Amino acid sequence: MLNGIVRAAAEILAWWAGLTAVWTLLISRADTLEIAVGAAAALVSAWAARGARRAAER
Repeated sequence: MLNGIVRAAAEILAWWAGLTAVWTLLISRADTLEIAVGAAAALVSAWAARGARRAAER
């Protein structure tokens, strides 16, 4: 059970880091608010990406 939670957290963290990096590269000006909004959107997108990958496995 704990192993599954750790794997899920690691996957979401990896997706979040990648998506946040892409967002940071694509914005023209790295303002604090833009980075915060991008990081929050990346977290939601990472959670959705994990759900989509799990649904595709079935």
